[in-house]
Amino acid sequence: MAALGRRLPRPALALLVLLLAACGFLVLPSLLGAAGGGQRLDLRELLALSVAAAEAGGRRVRAVHEAGPDLQQRSKGQTQEGAEELLTAGDLQSHRCMASLWASTFPGIRVISEEHDEAALDLSEPWDGKIPLEIQEMVPSGQTVSMESVTVWIDPLDATQEYTEGLLSYVTTMVCVAVDGKPVIGVIHKPFTGFTAWALVGHGANVSARESYDERSPRLIVSRSHAGTVRTFSQKAFGINVNIIPAGGAGYKVLSLLNLNKAEQPDQADAYLHITFIKKWDICAGNAVLSALGGHMTTLDGKDIDYLDSPGNKEGLIASVGLDHQELVKKVNGLEEQRLTFPAHMRRYCDAL
Repeated sequence: MAALGRRLPRPALALLVLLLAACGFLVLPSLLGAAGGGQRLDLRELLALSVAAAEAGGRRVRAVHEAGPDLQQRSKGQTQEGAEELLTAGDLQSHRCMASLWASTFPGIRVISEEHDEAALDLSEPWDGKIPLEIQEMVPSGQTVSMESVTVWIDPLDATQEYTEGLLSYVTTMVCVAVDGKPVIGVIHKPFTGFTAWALVGHGANVSARESYDERSPRLIVSRSHAGTVRTFSQKAFGINVNIIPAGGAGYKVLSLLNLNKAEQPDQADAYLHITFIKKWDICAGNAVLSALGGHMTTLDGKDIDYLDSPGNKEGLIASVGLDHQELVKKVNGLEEQRLTFPAHMRRYCDAL
């Protein structure tokens, strides 16, 4: 029993304390890191990088167009509406620029882009870390999320068809940061005017909603590729006098819902309606912008859109800000069984009307 009560000499005790402290110094951070989800990313930095990436990609898009008439366009196939899906040098150069900026700044971050390229990304020029004053004033530092929870959605060139036709006001580059599948940061950049809309849900945006919207007979902005089909659908939902605005690009359509001048945004709409399949890189940024302004982008039956893995949204969408979104959903949801996904369905529906 006496041996159990023996005390260590002072030098040995001091050495033991130092060893335990050293072990704690080495082990505790790793345990905290595991509990906190690994590397933490500052939301203000993510927003600033999103703006930088969208604008850098936009410069490539504009440079390719200004270099000459040959955009090196080729077909990637057809959309589910039967329209040709084009790829140009502008798409690829913007993709390489935007994806490289993310990969070099945050190695290992999950990035999903519309385009895929065999060329290796250039990791030699990471983001310079500059945060615009406007973002500094609106978004406090220290708001962090784990890298594992983040998915970055990139659309290097939205409205490629219109880009090849010279309808440049429709063209945008977009970046969205989703956290646990929810759109949190949205950036929509217009390369041919230089305008950039950005938003961080819960903190604000550099754009705003308009003061009023027409809820009784809303102006609906829809895709140019199947405006006629959407018109028949919309007349069933909103009445024969509904105003349909055909436009290119999902980013452009979201901007049409906001309080922007005619120089930046020629069209103004009350709601954005899409009744067929659409890719999530087309809509994630706009979803985040509308959410930050108190608006909504949902499927036609009113469900939130998840931005975790699957790149496609098969359930259509309706987007609004400043309107009773649930009332809009009720009007289109009555026609949900007639919603169209494939060209054959679209033809049958049109014939039935």
